Amino acid sequence: MKKKIAVVFGGQSTEHEVSLKSANQVMNALDKNKYNIIPIAITKSGHWLIGRSGKKYLEDNLKKANRKDGVPKKYSSVGSSLIPKKFPEIDLVLPIMHGSFGEDGRLQGFLDMLKLPYAFSGTLASALAMNKEKTKLIAKVAGVKVAKSVTLKKSKKFDLEEIISKLSLPIVVKPIELGSSVGVDLAKSKTALKNAIKTAFTHGDEILLEQFIKGRELTVAVMGGEKSKVLPVIEIVPKSSSWFNYQAKYKVDGAEEICPADIPSKIYKKAQTYAIKAFESLGCLDLARADFIWENQSENLYFLEINTIPGMTETSLAPQAAKAAGMDFPEFLDKIIQTAVEMSRKV
Repeated sequence: MKKKIAVVFGGQSTEHEVSLKSANQVMNALDKNKYNIIPIAITKSGHWLIGRSGKKYLEDNLKKANRKDGVPKKYSSVGSSLIPKKFPEIDLVLPIMHGSFGEDGRLQGFLDMLKLPYAFSGTLASALAMNKEKTKLIAKVAGVKVAKSVTLKKSKKFDLEEIISKLSLPIVVKPIELGSSVGVDLAKSKTALKNAIKTAFTHGDEILLEQFIKGRELTVAVMGGEKSKVLPVIEIVPKSSSWFNYQAKYKVDGAEEICPADIPSKIYKKAQTYAIKAFESLGCLDLARADFIWENQSENLYFLEINTIPGMTETSLAPQAAKAAGMDFPEFLDKIIQTAVEMSRKV
C-alpha cells in the first residue's frame, strides 16, 4: 500500500524561494509507485494551500523563485488559513522548508500538536540548531572545537573597540537565526563592521560576531536512525567570492564542490567525528548537515553550524554526499522517509 507523504514547502522566511526549488525536485524524485504525494504550500502571507492548490502555487511561482526579487508577496495572499481538520490522512509530513517558521521548531511544534509524524529533527533540536549561539555552546560541551564569538542584542549597547580587541579583524557578522548565509557579511574594517552589524540587525534582534578563520570550507551530512551514519566529507571552494556567501551558494558556478574532499585522512575523520557529535548532542534526527572551517596550515577544525533541513535539490550538498556513498536521489529520499516512519512508531 502506498504511503501518503505530505510535502510542505514555501513559508514566510527569506528562504521561501530556496524551499520551492527543493520541494519541486523532491516531489519529482519521490517514487510514485511507493508514495501518494500531497503538496502543501505555505505562502509568504502564511496561508496554507493543500493538494491541487498547493501544486498550482508551486507551478505558478517556481519561475519567479529564480528572479532576483523572488516571489512577490501579493501573489501569495490566496487560499485560507489552515484548519487542522482539513488535513488529509497522511503517513508522514516531509517539511522541505528552510529558515524561520519552517526549520526553527515552530512548524515541528505545530505538527506535534496535531499528532502528525514528520521527517527531520524534532521541535527542540530544530529550535536549538537554528540559533547559532546555542548550537556552538552545545557542540563545544560535546568536545567540538568552535571559533571565538560575541553575541549582540539590539536592545543592549556594545563597544566596537572591545569586540575588535577580542576577535580581531576581519570579523564575520551573522544574523543568529537565518540560514543560506542570508545577511552574513565579512567586515574588514571598523566602519565595515559597524555597517554589517546594522544590516544584520534588520534580520533579527540578536546577531553573532565570529572570529574569521582563514581556511578551507568543509561540510558533512549525517543520517539518523538506530545508529547515526556519517556521509562523505565535501570541500566547498568558492569561485565568485573569497568565502561561501549567499552569492557563492546560489549563483551558477559560484563554488566548486569536491566530494569526497581531497584532504588529509586525519582531518577527514575529525570532520566526520565532529559532525556526529554535533548531530547527536543537539538531538538531531533523520538528516542534518554540519559546516566546518579547516584552518590553513594546521590541524585545527572549527565547527560553524548545523542545518537540520539542508538544501534538497539533487545537486545540493547532502544529496551529493549521499550519491558518493552509493545512494541516488530517490534512494536517499526513501531512506529519510523510512527512518522517519520507523522512529515515529517508537515514540
